[in-house]
Amino acid sequence: MELLKKPLPTTPSQRNQLLLNRVGIKKTKILKDKSCFIKNTAGRNNKGRITSFNRGGGHKKRYRILSPYSFLSGIVESIEYDPYRSANIARIFAENNQTKSSNFLHFYILAPEGLGKGHFINSQLEKDFFNYKVGNRFHLKDLPLGVFVHNICFPHEKGGIARSAGCGAQIVAKDKNNCRLRLNSGQYCLFPLKTEATLGLVSNSSSKLVNLGKAGRSRWLNKRPSVRGVAMNPIDHPHGGGEGKSSGGRPSVTPWGKVAKGHSTRKNK
Repeated sequence: MELLKKPLPTTPSQRNQLLLNRVGIKKTKILKDKSCFIKNTAGRNNKGRITSFNRGGGHKKRYRILSPYSFLSGIVESIEYDPYRSANIARIFAENNQTKSSNFLHFYILAPEGLGKGHFINSQLEKDFFNYKVGNRFHLKDLPLGVFVHNICFPHEKGGIARSAGCGAQIVAKDKNNCRLRLNSGQYCLFPLKTEATLGLVSNSSSKLVNLGKAGRSRWLNKRPSVRGVAMNPIDHPHGGGEGKSSGGRPSVTPWGKVAKGHSTRKNK
């Protein structure tokens, strides 16, 4: 099955349009107790001032709350689209052993590559026999070298590393206390052996190849047009002003005067 589709263009701007082929994605009613509404701030802070530019509008959407992996086992009911994430999510049907209100419950998890409807997943955190299957949850100490994991988090905390579409970290080495992972960026990091992770890569790896094709599709996604600095007035941007079509007259800078190209912005010390 092809992961991308190229629709028939109806305008010149759609000539290079490339969209995701969501054949295996099921449209179902979202779980009300596992979702919430987040107000669209349009890039404004609590004082009403714009702090993130080029945001506003967009389709109404609800945030899906992912499970903190407190389950023991469950069956994948469907793979679904999540408007707040680049990756797909999986709806899990599981037996409820924690409360007496109902015998069964539903929840969401990040869908790894290869997980499908009807697959059985479970948490392998405190077991003697390990089933090395995509979607199962493990401690890093129980996984062999060379495998890829995602949704890496410390015990009793929410996942925070390798959660975007197509991401994963590879286990490259272990010692007495730590496990060495190679992240998607190429960076190597040390994690305690008790760190929890899910086996496999995150789904929807083709999302980075998408070409929206038209401005209207960006507006549906809460993205507004960005104005060039050279088209502004001098008070609005360092590149602004000048007679006619001036090109700025200085190296490319941000609206606050910092060098924008060829300048390191990372703080890893």
